[in-house]
Amino acid sequence: MDGGEENAEQLLFSQISFHIISSESLKPSEAQTIHKVLVDNGAQDFSQKSTTGKISLDDVTHIISATSDFPEYDAAIDALKSVVKPEWVTASIAKGRLANPRSYSPDPRLFFSGLVLCCADIPEGDKDAVMGGVLATGGLYSSSVTKMVTHIVALTMDHDKCQTVLKKDLKCKIVLPHWFDDCLRIGKRLDEDPYLLPDPEILRGKPHEPIMDTKKVDLQGATSVQPPDPPRVGTRQIDVFKGKKIMLNNDLKISSHLRGTLEDLIDQGGGTTTGSVHKADVLICHYRETSEYRTASRAGKEVGNLTWLYYLTTHNTWTSPMRRLLHYPISQYGLPGFDKFRISLSNYNGEARVYLENLAIAAGGAFTKTMKEDNTHLITAHQHSEKCDAAREWNINMVNHLWLEDSYAKWQIQTLSNPRYTYFPPRTNLSGIVGQTQIDRHAVERHFFPPSSIEESENTEPGQLNARRLQQLDRHNSGLPVTSSDFIPYRTQDENETPRASKMHKANGPLRTPAASRIVIDGKENETPSTSSSRGAKDRAAAKLHDQAADIALYEKERKRVGGVIFGGRRKISDDAGSNDSRKRSSSRDEGAGTDEDTRDAKRAKKSRQPAVMRLLVTGYQWAPGKKEAEDKSRLRDLGILVTQDPTHCTHLAAPNLLRTRKFICALAYAPVVISSHYVDDCLAKDKRLEPEDYLLTDPDGEQKHRFQLGESLSRAKNHRGRLLRGMTIYCTEAIKGGFDTYKAIIESNGGRCLLYKARAGSVTATRAAGQDEDSNGVAEDESKYLYLVSGTSPAEVALWSKFRSMVQGAGQVPRITETDWLLNTALRQELHWSDRCELKEEHVSDVKNG
Repeated sequence: MDGGEENAEQLLFSQISFHIISSESLKPSEAQTIHKVLVDNGAQDFSQKSTTGKISLDDVTHIISATSDFPEYDAAIDALKSVVKPEWVTASIAKGRLANPRSYSPDPRLFFSGLVLCCADIPEGDKDAVMGGVLATGGLYSSSVTKMVTHIVALTMDHDKCQTVLKKDLKCKIVLPHWFDDCLRIGKRLDEDPYLLPDPEILRGKPHEPIMDTKKVDLQGATSVQPPDPPRVGTRQIDVFKGKKIMLNNDLKISSHLRGTLEDLIDQGGGTTTGSVHKADVLICHYRETSEYRTASRAGKEVGNLTWLYYLTTHNTWTSPMRRLLHYPISQYGLPGFDKFRISLSNYNGEARVYLENLAIAAGGAFTKTMKEDNTHLITAHQHSEKCDAAREWNINMVNHLWLEDSYAKWQIQTLSNPRYTYFPPRTNLSGIVGQTQIDRHAVERHFFPPSSIEESENTEPGQLNARRLQQLDRHNSGLPVTSSDFIPYRTQDENETPRASKMHKANGPLRTPAASRIVIDGKENETPSTSSSRGAKDRAAAKLHDQAADIALYEKERKRVGGVIFGGRRKISDDAGSNDSRKRSSSRDEGAGTDEDTRDAKRAKKSRQPAVMRLLVTGYQWAPGKKEAEDKSRLRDLGILVTQDPTHCTHLAAPNLLRTRKFICALAYAPVVISSHYVDDCLAKDKRLEPEDYLLTDPDGEQKHRFQLGESLSRAKNHRGRLLRGMTIYCTEAIKGGFDTYKAIIESNGGRCLLYKARAGSVTATRAAGQDEDSNGVAEDESKYLYLVSGTSPAEVALWSKFRSMVQGAGQVPRITETDWLLNTALRQELHWSDRCELKEEHVSDVKNG
């Protein structure tokens, strides 16, 4: 019996329950191999237990997938489930322990996921920058060369680490640091070939030598919003639509024959069709301005276009319609302001060129195959072509394709001042990263189906709905022809645009109650609906007055100065000027002018302050009441002592004794000079800046009470440099004594991350691996498996403990629930220490059972 228990404890994946998702990147044979490795090492498989084909998020702890393209991805992240690539299993087996899930995430934003980087002969400062950048983008950092290292950043091959790679024949790429810099500047993972040592192309290539094209992998079946002929399934079995109800919207404008063909394809794929958007799981439509689109989007249903439907049928693999820009419905009117652009392409070939052409048209711009002087933009993969030379000569904006993709994805024209869009890495063809940008879900919601927009029901009369849209059209002054069947997108009013009163209602019928204004005033999330026809006039008057506020303020300023604004400026006053009739008035103006000049001279003569040589943070000190406090602080400033409230910028900390206040603990992380608050009194009394070293704080009683030595804490703080809790995520309850913001400030001052825990889906974000290897983020290896919850002992907080434990354990980590004293003592001592006495348990709380 004991031997069996010991054998169970040795199984690496004994606490893991998993679901494997097959895709084009993870073939069934590879999935079967991964499945066998997991099961043989104690994991429990839930992949075959779902009859609907959906993932049971309540049962699994890990989802193995080579991509984030599956329907439950967002829900899995919100539920704190680990979504990892198959390489995570291999890495865990090699290490003999569970690898960090974040480093093997399929999230496309973490473009260094799966990369383990090591630095050789580069400066120490550059090593810190490389390490931080790798960790932020999903990779890992190793200080030594191991079999897990995938890349070494070096300047030459002479370093011992590079020689080790050659001698042991390790599968590791040795690249120049330029590769890492260019990846971060572009925000994508670039091809390493031009940067590979010992003979990097970026150093030997001639400027005008042709740059080789690269393979495009993200554009298949996603180059156009108008799909080709329907795919033919034949005898091939498909199940991509299994258990789903799909609605084909009327705005597709397809023939009855084609509609029947598509319905047959959906039936063959295991799905059904419906004519109601409320019953559908998936909506296929062409435009974003339809009521069906808004209804489905607000309900969180999948919404894609016909091209996306064809892609699913052809590949029999589910992918999110937001994964590829042209798989998502387009706007009927294009991106506002984009119609002014004439765009041409250079150095893009094949599918990449077709994709960018159609994307520019979908955004509302004009595409030209040949470039002329009236073109506004040239989109190019690199800077070597005749078009690029002409663009420089004609002063045409030259950008890479990321500008077009980001503008479309975020539904906002991106500024050309962002270097990401005008940077072209040397000897690199950017066509290799075309199609990797996804639709920005939040941007689409903000512009096309915001929660505060006009709700439309099935009972709304077409005339009333049209009147609202016509009013919006007039307000935005789009200049487009309007008919009774037009759909006007809900766009956000430009903050600098003054709304115009609509004149269409006068000619089109009787007056109706005007629709609520779409203008969102700063600081107000909701707006009371209009109840009378005069409200519109009030809104327009208020908006007009708001626009004129700057002119009114300038007028009042001018009116107060001598001469006023009546004469077009200040009148020059002279004792000899003017007639006898106006001599008295001139004399009175002379007196006023003289008084004003004396005042200005006095201001000029005011003694200038010396620069601040001390930034002093004061806590636990009683300032003089009323205006005297401001006067005392001003006097200190004149002495070169700036009293600040920001712990991150203070050089000195003044307190009457050792305290556990928010200011004191936060400032301690930055190792300031801690002095007695008597220093403030003496500086004010003697009206001079004294030496702070004569006032160093000593408080033996306080050190004994709080069980720490101030000198030792300051010494540790200098070494930590505000990074005591770096890489750690600590959760706090909402009802914690002292307030959540207090503990958040303390944790963040020490380099940690503080999150609010509410025990509901999404309240714990997907930072499930707060700790990593010591080489990767400075957190000790034995701390990497723990997640902390700082809590009080009220019944409401105690009720959260079991939920926190289950969620953390489900993520493969160990929960630690502790009281606030542990965090405060850790910050005061500047030392991370844990004992079992710090942990809170239900049996320690006397009122749990009675509560």
